[in-house]
Parts: sequence; structure tokens; C-alpha cells
Amino acid sequence: MINNKYAVAIVGCGGMGGGHAIAIASGTGNAVWNTDASEGVAWKGNMNTDISKKLTLAGVYDIDPKRQKWAADRGFYNYESFEAILSDEKVDIVLIATPNHLHKEMAIASMRAGKHVLCEKPVTPTSAELEEILRVSKETGKVFYPRQNRRWDEDYLIVKKIYEEKLIGEVFNIECRVMGSRGIPGDWRGKKEYGGGMMLDWGVHIIDRMLVMVPEKVKKVFCSLTHITNKEVDDGFKLHLTFESGLTTVLEVGTCHFISLPLWFVAGDHGTAQIDNWSCEGKMVRLKSWDDKDATPILAGAGLTKTMAPRGDNSVNVMPLPSIDFDRNELYSNLVDTIEGTAEQIVTGEQALRVLKLMEAAFESAEKGIVVNFE
Repeated sequence: MINNKYAVAIVGCGGMGGGHAIAIASGTGNAVWNTDASEGVAWKGNMNTDISKKLTLAGVYDIDPKRQKWAADRGFYNYESFEAILSDEKVDIVLIATPNHLHKEMAIASMRAGKHVLCEKPVTPTSAELEEILRVSKETGKVFYPRQNRRWDEDYLIVKKIYEEKLIGEVFNIECRVMGSRGIPGDWRGKKEYGGGMMLDWGVHIIDRMLVMVPEKVKKVFCSLTHITNKEVDDGFKLHLTFESGLTTVLEVGTCHFISLPLWFVAGDHGTAQIDNWSCEGKMVRLKSWDDKDATPILAGAGLTKTMAPRGDNSVNVMPLPSIDFDRNELYSNLVDTIEGTAEQIVTGEQALRVLKLMEAAFESAEKGIVVNFE
């Protein structure tokens, strides 16, 4: 520890690792970048924990001289090697932000050296590797904490509130789409050997959130992958899940879409909710009563339809999305509380393992063109 705070050493000081360095060193928890990756921008969140009281940055390690200079320019200590971190008795937590294929060995070595681990997602490319990590965590008594930070995205928390509080009745379908037009970044994420691809990059987030939000078994998995901009790994996917109750979800990621569909589309038996973007623009439309059966036919293309005639103000209420309170820094603070034994771990290794196994089922479905029975 340093000054009675848990000392964090970061392995991998690229985009994510550098963000963590600024977040922890500043005490703000802010790991969002501006264009030159030199400073954070303001978090959106109205009750953020001051993590400067719990964590401090011991230093960083990266093999890239440019990233070493970036760290030095900001006053961050540069470790000479990963082994130097493991031998530093002041270091309590190793934060792993390297390419995915390196996570397992680094996590195991860190825990065997007496360190707790905060690991970037996906914690490993395969479920078998994570099972090894969890065995070592149990053997050593060290915390292994997957960083599934998008559980604290405002858009997701709004949908979770709508679902849990039945603000549009019983939800029967949830669709989440993350769409861009720039292909896969021109780095290790485009290489299969490094654990690249959009399923492992973005899929791990949106699957994790869905499994946390819906407390049911997933019965069926069907998935298709795209390779529009990259032939080696998937640059997008469309994943259909069917839960035990019959609730269905569509989870889609695309990197070659020049017009984006809504970020969220949620259908309930008494209304519909839509979130257009990460600014959380959108609305809810809630049914007043199913008793209103009168509808005037409308011209739809070449014919008339009464079934698809829109509803008027007499039968629905158009409402703003609900507001929420949330602590954007809860993951960091919960890591410390978990280490001290004062709180239950929010993001667990077992949850991450379930996500990885579901992604493996998705890959099987895409490869074979079949529906996979999951749980």
C-alpha cells in the first residue's frame, strides 16, 4: 500500500490502460479520452465515489516506447518489466489491460505473487482459460475482478429500470444495437491469435448486461457473424437469445453501418421504449387501455390497413425516459470493498464465465448455422 491506499500497477498502457492511469491518478475514476489520449473528459454520473480515498497509482508498464514516454510525460512511474511489478511489495492490485491472449498468464502470475487482479474484458478468449484463473484465485485467496464497466452505462441502467419496474408492462422483447462505420481498429483487435473480433470486444459487454438484467436461464442461442471489413475475425454479429420465460432479445454489433438503428428498442405488453443513442435521447409510449378497439384504416403503400393504424393521444401517453441515479465509479470502489471483505463482489468471475460460454455457443451457432440449446 502507499499512504494507506491500495496501490495499482497497470500492465498495458494503451487506450484502456492509459485511461485507467488517468482515472486512478486523478481520483476521478474518469477513463474517457479526448482525441490525443492525454486527458479525460467529464463523466456523466450524479453520485460518483471519490476513488482517491481508496486507490493510488503505483505505476505502469508497456513495451511500446511511445506509451512509456506518454506515461513519463504525465508523471507516471514506468516499471522496467512485468516481473518488476510482481516483485514490488507496495503493489496490491495488478490491472491487466493488454491484448486478450495475454490475460491468463498475467493474471495467474499476479495472484501467485500475492496481488489482486482487475482484468479488462474479455478476461480471456475462452472459458477454459478463465476456469484456470478462477482455480488460482481460489487457491491463493486473491480477488480476480473482471472489468465489465458497461453495467454502469446510463442507457443500460435506464432499460434495466424500465424492465424491472414494468414501466411498459411485461417486457417480451429487448433489442440492443451498437453500430459504427469504421471497421475494426487497425490493431490487435483484428487478429484472431490475439483474441480479436467484435464478439469478444463489444459482444462481451452487451451479453453481460443482458444476463445480469434478465434473471433467467437462456434456453436457445442463434447467431450470425459478418466479415465485411475483416476476413480473419468477425467485424459484427447478430445474436438472438430466448430466455426461459419466452422473452427474446436481439443483440447486434456492426462496424460497417453508416446509419445507426436505435441503441435500444424495448417492447412490453403495455408500451414501447426506445433509446436512440448514448446521449439517451428517446421516449416511452405507454398504452392507456386495450379497450380502445376503434381504428381508422390508413393507406399503407398499395393498400389499406386497420391493424397497423397508429394510435392517437386518446389511447397512449408519450413519456420521457425515466431518470436514474448511479455511481460511475462503483466498480473501482467495489473492488476495494471486496478485497477488504466489506461487500459482495458485483462483477464476478462466475458471471464472466457464463458470458464466455454463451459467446462460445454463439460461435458454434454461426459456424454450423444452427440453434444451440444453452442452459
